[in-house]
Amino acid sequence: MKFIHTADMHFDTQFDTLAGAGNMSEIRRLEQRKIMKKIIDYCRDNSIQLLLISGDLYEHKFIRKSSINYINDLFKQIPDTKIFISPGNHDPYLQNSFYNTYKWSENVYIFKDEIEKVQIDENTNIYGFGFTDFYCHNSGIDNIVLDEPNKTNILIVHGSLDANNDEYKEYNSISSKKLKNIGFDYIALGHIHKRYDNGEKTGRVIYPGSPISMGFDELGEHGMIIGEIEKGQVKTEFIKLDEREYKEIEVDVTNMESQEEIIEEINSISYSDDLYKIILIGRRNGPINTKEILKLVENQNVIKVKDHTKLSYDIEKIIQQDDIRGKFVKNIIKRCEEESLSEEETQTAIEIGLEAL
Repeated sequence: MKFIHTADMHFDTQFDTLAGAGNMSEIRRLEQRKIMKKIIDYCRDNSIQLLLISGDLYEHKFIRKSSINYINDLFKQIPDTKIFISPGNHDPYLQNSFYNTYKWSENVYIFKDEIEKVQIDENTNIYGFGFTDFYCHNSGIDNIVLDEPNKTNILIVHGSLDANNDEYKEYNSISSKKLKNIGFDYIALGHIHKRYDNGEKTGRVIYPGSPISMGFDELGEHGMIIGEIEKGQVKTEFIKLDEREYKEIEVDVTNMESQEEIIEEINSISYSDDLYKIILIGRRNGPINTKEILKLVENQNVIKVKDHTKLSYDIEKIIQQDDIRGKFVKNIIKRCEEESLSEEETQTAIEIGLEAL
């Protein structure tokens, strides 16, 4: 049986990372539609029997009915593909959610808060569970007992695998050890936007990652998992869908004496259609204003400029000096401590003062 596994599309998300970057947020929302169409076209062109969507298909707080209509119209184009959705923490099955109030295509099945088993054919079962709130503390997934272990059994669920802190435990924490002992042939997870595959031949546990990257914490390629499954054997492959990547480039400013030089260096870089964060490193020789730099960067795909540089001054050595520079630095550090300023703010104050002196 051929399948596609995807999750975390987050339709109509605000793309906060792109705030202030012209109309790039709107462009990325259009690219979400394009990527969803790619998934549907692949299903149709390759006779995919199952489309597994492991939650966060859309953003409950921002989703528009026009976007739901678009998604559902695509689903109608693949009537021979069975579509299973496991609602997540961003698109829970609420009383007023589109999962509950909208008439979906007949080939769509949406799981709720009761663990269900759906028989696909005489050889295949799908188990699933859906969030019915923005948090989930105990889905009961760990306690499933397969009543037909001789069949191909698939689990689709949104959740945190082996959550090791309180924040992740809020989102349906699941034990990988317990999952393996249950005996599923494939476990289709969602929630983590980075691709993960436990690499086992059976009992495969996979996060496909988000099909479209949401920000600079999601570097690299993004797409979907395609696969074929039968009892005791699973073959999977990753296919890239997002035509853009978020990338980071480091620029060493150690030998640069002005912001103008920094801007010239950034503008000299060769860029693609990807989205970039410039990280300034090394020792700076004067104050750096990243907002001013970003305004003067020519390429609109440079979204952020971050200052990770250090002072070129040896502060500890200056403090030991019995001159105006030493007295100034000691006084500034004292004042900044009294005002509870951050280390970065303190360094900026010292730097500006020393530059003036």
